[in-house]
Amino acid sequence: MRPPVSGSTRLAAVLGNPVRHSLSPVLFDAAAAASGVDLAYVALEVNSGSLRDAMEGVRALGFVGVNVTMPHKEHVGSLVDDRTDRAARLQAVNCVTVEDGRLIGDNTDGAGFLAGLRHDGIEVAGRRVAVLGAGGAARAICDALGGAGAALVTVHNRSIDRARVAAALAGDIGAVGEAGQLRAADLIVNATPLGMAGDRSVPLDPTVLRREHVVVDIVYHPIETPLLAAAAGVGAKTINGLGMLIGQAGIAFERWCGVEAPVSQMRLAATAYLGAD
Repeated sequence: MRPPVSGSTRLAAVLGNPVRHSLSPVLFDAAAAASGVDLAYVALEVNSGSLRDAMEGVRALGFVGVNVTMPHKEHVGSLVDDRTDRAARLQAVNCVTVEDGRLIGDNTDGAGFLAGLRHDGIEVAGRRVAVLGAGGAARAICDALGGAGAALVTVHNRSIDRARVAAALAGDIGAVGEAGQLRAADLIVNATPLGMAGDRSVPLDPTVLRREHVVVDIVYHPIETPLLAAAAGVGAKTINGLGMLIGQAGIAFERWCGVEAPVSQMRLAATAYLGAD
């Protein structure tokens, strides 16, 4: 059981705007309670003009770290003392660790994505993967797929130039996608916001979906997006965005607290919260 909040309680947070909808406090609260870690985690709404002050506050107040979400992932990279090679390559930071008063920025979205897939029994090695979208999340996923042994990564996006940039992060196996490659893919990943709560959009032509596909949607609210519903309708295996969110949260928790993240308890807390939302 977690100790009561005291003068020894360590602090962490997620910074974003808006951020009140964030599921991260639920995940970290569950992780701390299950692990007996003395950690308090909150969501802090920070506007762009105040981000520099907020990061200096993180340093001055002795936080163990912060997660960073939209719209600050790119800007915060210029406010940390150092970035990992991965964060520099992606030009985006979503996880900041405070080490001896220094702010170290990393990007754990791709690693979180792979961790979520592994939780669902999916390995990407040798698979043909089609990524829908070319934004920050898509770039992180392409980068991770390139290092995880995927056979082919195609990026499908309205802007060919943006698709080319994202595909390049996968290395020699990355390519700008063509419509026919969606049906031939083993794994389809929606890395666009289409299908979020209140949006019934589907980011592809549903007729390309096959029973043999594994379809992943990084959107986690709702749990079943219109894309996942369409994929389930043809018998495909579907995976929602909770795995990626929990995966990157688990990485941060282990990094900041030095103990293994209780992923099962984090998932139970998240699904219970979303079910009550």
